[in-house]
Amino acid sequence: MKRFLTCFLILCTLSLMAAGGGDKPFRVVIDPGHGGHDPGAPGKFLKEKDVVLDIALKLGAYINQNMPDVEVIYTRKTDVFVELHKRAQIANEIHADLFISIHCNGSKSSNPMGTETWVMGLHKSDANLEVAKKENAVILLEDDYSAQYDGFDPNSPEAYILFSFFQNANLNQSLEMARRVQDQFRERTRRVDRGVKQAGFLVLYKTTMPGILVEAGFLSNPQEEAFLASDEGKSYIASAIYRALREYREWLANKNKMQEEASRPIISEKPAQPQSEESRALPGGLEYGVQVRSSSVRLSADEPDFHGLTPLKEYLHAGAYKYYLGGLATYAEAMGVLQQIKNRGFNDAFVIALKDGRRIALTEARKESGE
Repeated sequence: MKRFLTCFLILCTLSLMAAGGGDKPFRVVIDPGHGGHDPGAPGKFLKEKDVVLDIALKLGAYINQNMPDVEVIYTRKTDVFVELHKRAQIANEIHADLFISIHCNGSKSSNPMGTETWVMGLHKSDANLEVAKKENAVILLEDDYSAQYDGFDPNSPEAYILFSFFQNANLNQSLEMARRVQDQFRERTRRVDRGVKQAGFLVLYKTTMPGILVEAGFLSNPQEEAFLASDEGKSYIASAIYRALREYREWLANKNKMQEEASRPIISEKPAQPQSEESRALPGGLEYGVQVRSSSVRLSADEPDFHGLTPLKEYLHAGAYKYYLGGLATYAEAMGVLQQIKNRGFNDAFVIALKDGRRIALTEARKESGE
């Protein structure tokens, strides 16, 4: 057990160190679950290993046809058994940017239905733990699994306590991709949305990049088995994941752009000063500003969202704390700063006016300042 904990800590470090190279293509590893002598969840007519392989190949085809700057790598393209640690090894060795593991659900009851997308984390319910135990039990089919996974017992609830030590440096990105997959399943494919969830999946824990595990439906449900048996149904699932990937890449590009922009200070015609005796507020305590955030609790100026926004001010209005870039002497200057802030991704930012620290209507401020 100590060796297993040591492996957790090493992988935490690898997650923090892993980063995409400058000019390398965006690499997506598609992992069809199970395979070979591991059939996965059984339906009345279908086997999970066959359904997920079809979905994976369709997903890869969509990406290859429509995203030429993305390189697709499969953990398997045929009906073969691939050990969990080798699936992660494939992704780690090529420094993949995203790992997508595709599965189907099963239940003792024929009633449950719907899709769910999982990320690596600590389970928050017994139901989540049971899903992780079911997927991790695949290692029992591997040769010498006890040595390979340092004594980890997939059927022992106590073994999963170790996942509480795992700090996934890629959690936020994994959640972003997972949320987009579920949005697509719900809104475009009209599947029952069972949500984004967290649990300790070995195949995700051993990867050093953002990763998700998709459960595309319940083969134990006759309606969903029929859907997943059809070529149309599998195409819908694959195209939903593809569209989510496309949105995720757009989000990632905007995030990187915002981080680059945040390294440069907001530029105005004259340097803005904090509200003090050096304040640039107009006579009578009037000033313009650009509001970027509202919060029910007081925030620190060191908030990551505020990086590069200086000098940032605060005022209390309608029971909430409002944060704005202030000390702007004219409405025109405020509009110029607003555009710069929106270019950084603060799409909800807007111009405000305050007098003696109290917010007033823009029409009143412009009238008083002669604008």
